[in-house]
Amino acid sequence: MTKVLTHEHIRKLLRNFSAAIQLDQRSVDALPPAQFHPQYNDEMWRAWRIDHVSYIKRLLSTVEAIPSALLVELTTMATTYDTMVVRREALELFADAVSGSCPEELTTAENFLGWLIKGVRRRRSRRRRSASAKSAMAKWLARNDPLRIAEDPECQYILRKAS
Repeated sequence: MTKVLTHEHIRKLLRNFSAAIQLDQRSVDALPPAQFHPQYNDEMWRAWRIDHVSYIKRLLSTVEAIPSALLVELTTMATTYDTMVVRREALELFADAVSGSCPEELTTAENFLGWLIKGVRRRRSRRRRSASAKSAMAKWLARNDPLRIAEDPECQYILRKAS
């Protein structure tokens, strides 16, 4: 039987994502200017990262209020759906929250994760990926270029892959 995800697992996921975003900014800061596309807007992407870290901090303050039933649903999602599908949906949801597209719906960790579950289910790409919800959840958010900024056509810088 799969162990149910806990509040601490969610806190760790969010803390790790925040740390990856901050490390990404430091890595980008260390790149020589010649590595950037001429239209790269440092100020905009720096603010994007800062806003994500601030939003994650707000989510962290509400993790303890996540009901156990939602943790069970997250566990099921983690062991049933492809981690790349969850990653894509999570990044889109973070972008919506940070950009203000749906701020009132995503003000708490409970709401954010509820919307994540709904979004992943809509994609209908069930495929058992892991017997461990904890190990699957660790793959939901990338450590290298966590916000996929380098993939933007106006960025196109290359960071060394995290080991």
